[in-house]
Amino acid sequence: MENNNTNIPKEASLLDALVPIILLVVLLSCSVFLYGSDSSYGPNQIALLFAMFIAASVGLKNGYTWKEIEQGIVKGISLSLGAILILLAVGALIGSWMLSGTVPTLIYYGLELLNPSLFFSATCIICAIVAMSIGSSWTTAATVGVALMGVANGMGMSEAMTAGAVISGAYFGDKISPLSETTNLAPAVAGTELFQHIQYMLWTTVPSIILTLILFTVIGFNASEQDSSARILEMQSMLEQEFNLGIHMLVPLAVLLFLAFKKMPAFPAVSIGALLGGIWAVIFQPEVVFGMAAEGREGAMAYITVIWTALYAGVEFSTPSDVLNDLLSRGGMANMLNTVWLIICAMTFGAVLEKVGLLKRMVSALLYGVKTAGDMITRTILTCFVTNVITADQYMAIVMPGRMYKHEYEKLGLNQLNLSRSLEDGGTLTSPLIPWNTCGAYMHKVLGVSPFDYLFYAFFNLINPVMAVIYAFLGIKILRIEPPKYATEALSQK
Repeated sequence: MENNNTNIPKEASLLDALVPIILLVVLLSCSVFLYGSDSSYGPNQIALLFAMFIAASVGLKNGYTWKEIEQGIVKGISLSLGAILILLAVGALIGSWMLSGTVPTLIYYGLELLNPSLFFSATCIICAIVAMSIGSSWTTAATVGVALMGVANGMGMSEAMTAGAVISGAYFGDKISPLSETTNLAPAVAGTELFQHIQYMLWTTVPSIILTLILFTVIGFNASEQDSSARILEMQSMLEQEFNLGIHMLVPLAVLLFLAFKKMPAFPAVSIGALLGGIWAVIFQPEVVFGMAAEGREGAMAYITVIWTALYAGVEFSTPSDVLNDLLSRGGMANMLNTVWLIICAMTFGAVLEKVGLLKRMVSALLYGVKTAGDMITRTILTCFVTNVITADQYMAIVMPGRMYKHEYEKLGLNQLNLSRSLEDGGTLTSPLIPWNTCGAYMHKVLGVSPFDYLFYAFFNLINPVMAVIYAFLGIKILRIEPPKYATEALSQK
């Protein structure tokens, strides 16, 4: 008689689910303690992989085979491949736009907005423009943000308020920029399209930034109005010396926005923008291109090699200003590889949790009592915040809740755009508010102000999550999938 017995894995206990999570928290805490803001450049990846093996060991104990776990890992990583392709294209685009003068032009016009009588609101706007154009809150804070902190110090302005304005603007620009790593990661985890994700986020981000600017404007009425134009004019003068600036340099940006408006998928749209940036560099920045060409390269070969290098390795500028060099020397696909590494490790850990049933066990505990969209979105945002606190990494605060709640949104009939927006509202924005988080530690390092000091002045980062919760409970812009009630009504009529 044939034996039909199969090895059915047993259901995971809550303790099973908590063991790898607690271990990960401990390892990431040690990583941040030992390496600080550099912990996301390798140490966190090792912690994730070590915790993944512990989770896999729990699965093996419960009856799963390694082949089954490995298949889950491959499936989990495959979900992030679209975002990885976009990130590589974004790296190429940043390099070519730096070389073409598109980003320097955006920065130049952004500095025009700085008025001493509206210092805090202008600081927020400038950082928003720069972050939106380069897709990095960290780079914005470390360059323009540092310059603005210097201006604030010279004017006798509050450093804590200035840091709050820098972070508010930087994270607003980062959040709505198609060049941002987290803005690409959130829709990849939730299974939504990049430009739809950005468009849907505007419903919470725009009112939040308006309220933020109003608060900074009111505060600025009592601020000093000493003349601080010398530093701004110096930065603008250096940009004019290095690049040919003008409105026509914004054509690559206009083309990318047009393609996004026409709903072209992000990967080809960003790739087209990167190639157009290279063409603009050849036409409008020949002196910059030849200045970067290797010795012996002339004519067409100089153009080809410099633009090719900008696409894969980024650009390196050598101006008299270290601040300007730090701002402009970036981009290239190679500079995205560490983020790709972190995403793959995080998705691997999440995939094992899901495959061996640990994710399902945690979700059942976390979602106890959830019945409405307001409950679901609020629980997601809180989970993102707690993940930022315990894992000290914003990528984890996006990936883990995204993996945990994806199917629960479907069960409630909620469009996944609600999830991707909530991941950013709760994960991206709260990360710089936590001193031991890599983002909080980084901002403390570059701005010289503790998160405990700027916490209550980072108005955008505080208002946006609250705004998202209010929207959820009032039912404002909550997208739903095809409601399952139709099938119920059809049955009832028979």
